[in-house]
Amino acid sequence: MTLKTIWNTVLVAGLLAVGAASARGAGAAETESALSEDKPFAEAHIIMQVSDADPVHYQAVLDIANNLTKHYGGSDMVDIEVIAFGVGVPMLLAHAGTPDNNDNAQRISSLIEHGVRFYVCGNTLDTLERKTGKKPVVLDGVIRVQTGVAFMIDEIRRGYLPLHP
Repeated sequence: MTLKTIWNTVLVAGLLAVGAASARGAGAAETESALSEDKPFAEAHIIMQVSDADPVHYQAVLDIANNLTKHYGGSDMVDIEVIAFGVGVPMLLAHAGTPDNNDNAQRISSLIEHGVRFYVCGNTLDTLERKTGKKPVVLDGVIRVQTGVAFMIDEIRRGYLPLHP
């Protein structure tokens, strides 16, 4: 998949999300403001899906999180979650047991410090452990949820806008 295709997908998903948010009507602002206690002033609540093994997707997610934070005027004004499951999970792993072996570790750590929440699928971690005989080590600050897809669906139902770069 080319970078142009990825950005086109993001654009279409974003336009659909804006349309869905508009369709919710006047009560949407009240609902959205209650989505995250940590982000009471957030104007947008986004959940990004990482389920591809291609590092281009990893970079796109990190770039979008950074760009949205800047666009909305800081981390207090936008609520961003990233959920990795399936073959996207390695994005959030400390490869060979150390974060130094993950090219994205520093960017992920910085985004976590700026309020972006990263989640990893526990089912995928369990599968990796069964296949390799070793428990995967996730990066510091990454939150484990048991079922990544179900977590994402629940967040969308609560009002988060989904993006799949």
